[in-house]
Amino acid sequence: MRVIGAGFGRTGTTSTKAALELLGLGPVHHMSEVKANPPQIHAWLRVARHGDQGLDAALTDALAGYQSCLDWPGAAYWRELAGCYPDAKVLLTVRDTEQWLDSMEQTIFRNVSRRRGLMWHLRPVLNSLHNRDHGAFLRMTRKVILDRVFDGEAYDRARIREVYERHTAEVVAAIPASRLLVYDVAQGWETLCAFLDVPVPDEPFPRLNDRKGYHSPNHEFGHRLLRRS
Repeated sequence: MRVIGAGFGRTGTTSTKAALELLGLGPVHHMSEVKANPPQIHAWLRVARHGDQGLDAALTDALAGYQSCLDWPGAAYWRELAGCYPDAKVLLTVRDTEQWLDSMEQTIFRNVSRRRGLMWHLRPVLNSLHNRDHGAFLRMTRKVILDRVFDGEAYDRARIREVYERHTAEVVAAIPASRLLVYDVAQGWETLCAFLDVPVPDEPFPRLNDRKGYHSPNHEFGHRLLRRS
């Protein structure tokens, strides 16, 4: 593992994934890899179900074959991954807090029910009857993102803002400055390439995955997975 992404989803991770792959640091693990490869779903569900015992082995198994990782689910385990791969650099993608909150509310949090009654708990089970992978995906994302990162909260904007800002501070405090880059994709190639000690490519920095693209049928997990099945 050469680069560990500690940044939350919706902080430019898709563009950064494309950039790292252009720089020869791929393949890059990302939530898009999980959606495209059902075995990845179950690998990360095993990670999510682990306590501290055996967690490192589960993480390295889930990331086997990748040179870098960005976005969730890996970013939820940035501290553990930084320990597993002490020679890897840590990339903390960031963006303006309010813009990030708006983006989360309009994308990742949009399918999280405020009322968590019986159907909220049954949905993964019912989805598994139709498509085992889709049910496992729901379980994994709830455990890794909603529960582990946000402590089950997807509606209290002030609390979510606090989680985001605390996360940034914790990464900066935990990772030596020589190993860490706090990175906004608006900085483009120069800052990223200087940190990674690689030449700047002779092509534009990739700009991918705006909110409109997130809601397109080709991006939606259900459409893609069910179409294959």
